[in-house]
Amino acid sequence: MTLLRRLAGALAGLALGIASAGAVAQTLERVRSAGTLRVCIWPDYYGITYRNPRTGLLGGIDIDLSGELARDIGVRPEYVESSFPQLVADLNGGRCDVAMFAVGMLASRKEQLAFTEPYLQSDIYGVTTRASRTVRQWGDIDQPGVVVAVQAGTFMEPVMREALKQAQMVVIRPPATREQELEAGRVDVFMTDYPYSRRLLDNADWARLVAPPRPFFVLPYGYAIKRGDARWLARLDEFVAAIKHDGRLLAAARRHGLADIVVTR
Repeated sequence: MTLLRRLAGALAGLALGIASAGAVAQTLERVRSAGTLRVCIWPDYYGITYRNPRTGLLGGIDIDLSGELARDIGVRPEYVESSFPQLVADLNGGRCDVAMFAVGMLASRKEQLAFTEPYLQSDIYGVTTRASRTVRQWGDIDQPGVVVAVQAGTFMEPVMREALKQAQMVVIRPPATREQELEAGRVDVFMTDYPYSRRLLDNADWARLVAPPRPFFVLPYGYAIKRGDARWLARLDEFVAAIKHDGRLLAAARRHGLADIVVTR
């Protein structure tokens, strides 16, 4: 009787696993059936998926390209606000079908999510004030007494934690912002990527970019989904290949000042 119960339990578990795998593998079918593509975005990512605080409108390369993806599939995009700290939970919890906000393809993220082929890549840059006497060049950053800020959940957080040997690192979490901390003088520099740095350079005359003299940590960016759905991933990779080939990727990148970081192959 005990053996029979164990066998029955094992078969039930196997059936549940098969059912779950089948459910996971139906993303493309669900999207088509619902007529809606749920896209996770971070609405504070300038040039990528940014909500203009004055108009409330979304703009950026991945707003453009998510619209292209939805049109290619024959559905409409529906945007779900997320963030880098929430990314894994939002995808694995089913809040969205795909994350399209230039997600850095870190090894730790690839253990929990599946990624398309890359479409952008960026190094890490410093942003400080024009008046700063503490940080004038890249070599000034990792020095005793320097306070370096990073945004919680971004790839800069683990990278700079490992790289900094003498400077103090602080992790900024909402509602605080890196810009506020820098302007208030509580940090000397914050680390960011190419797209976000353009927000400061385009909108703040007090900001100054500090670029590394040589490649420091160039990371590819892709679109992320829940693991286990090979068909959905293949459809997204087909889209990435198409926009590289037909020029939609480069055109969108040029519109948002990101042509220098496009991955064309």
